[in-house]
Parts: sequence; structure tokens; C-alpha cells
Amino acid sequence: MARSLNRVQLIGNLTRDPELRYTPQGTAVCSFSIATNRNWTTDTGEKKEEVEFHRIVAWNKLAELCSQFLVKGRKVYVEGRLSTRSWNAQDGTQKQTTEIIISDMILLDSKRPEGEAVERVSEPTEDKAPKKAKKQKEEAPEEQNEEEEIVPDDIPF
Repeated sequence: MARSLNRVQLIGNLTRDPELRYTPQGTAVCSFSIATNRNWTTDTGEKKEEVEFHRIVAWNKLAELCSQFLVKGRKVYVEGRLSTRSWNAQDGTQKQTTEIIISDMILLDSKRPEGEAVERVSEPTEDKAPKKAKKQKEEAPEEQNEEEEIVPDDIPF
């Protein structure tokens, strides 16, 4: 039995905001593009750069997550497979495109649009807080809500 592999891994920056749509059956599909760069130096010492643009498609829950967290300019890792499809355009010509259907996506930066607050995914409960911090919290007087100056020597690492 012959084996084959269709796997793509890319790290790049989004060239536009993701576009989320739904099929008539209600399945989420998100499309966006990322750019990857390649830099090299020629034999004459001249520096060159080449940019490739990749069309990315995500389906179902991953599509909704991509539309929620990705914005133009963010650095992202995507993993998936190549898929080529063709169709007849309205002018009667045959069109073809190759896309990367992703199965995994990882954000590689912490960029946020200006004015957007940093959203905390989960907050630690008091039971999970370190005992020393819990004890200090109990001992601190309630009227002492002023911010204290942090001295670099006090940081434990």
C-alpha cells in the first residue's frame, strides 16, 4: 500500500481581517490570507526578499475562533492540508484556486487593536491562590487600597 502526505505548516502575518460566513446548512466557514517572507543574500551580496500569499480556510468551531481572535497584522501559525478547487466564473471562464484547509491555529503574538481591553480567559480562584498570597491578603487592612511602589529587588525572579 502506497502512503501519501498532504500537510502544510505556515507561520505568517494576516494580510486582511478574517471573513466569517455560514453555509446554507449552518456550518461556519472563515477565510483569510497570510503572508510568508523569505530573505536571502545573492552571490553579489545583494539582499533579497520574496513574499508569498496564502489563502486559508477554516471550518466549524475553528472558523468561529479565527474570526473572533484574528485581525490583520497578527502573526499566526496554521497547520492543515492543500486543497485545489475549480469553478466556472460568470463570464464562462474556468477558474482554479489552491487553499490551505486548516485543522489547527496558534496565535504567536499578543497584538490587540487599539482601545481593546486585555481579556482574561480565566481568573484563579482563592483556593488555587498560593497560601502566602492568601495570608497577605487576609492580613492587609481594608483601608490600605493605595498602590505600593514595586522595588525591583522585591521581585522573586
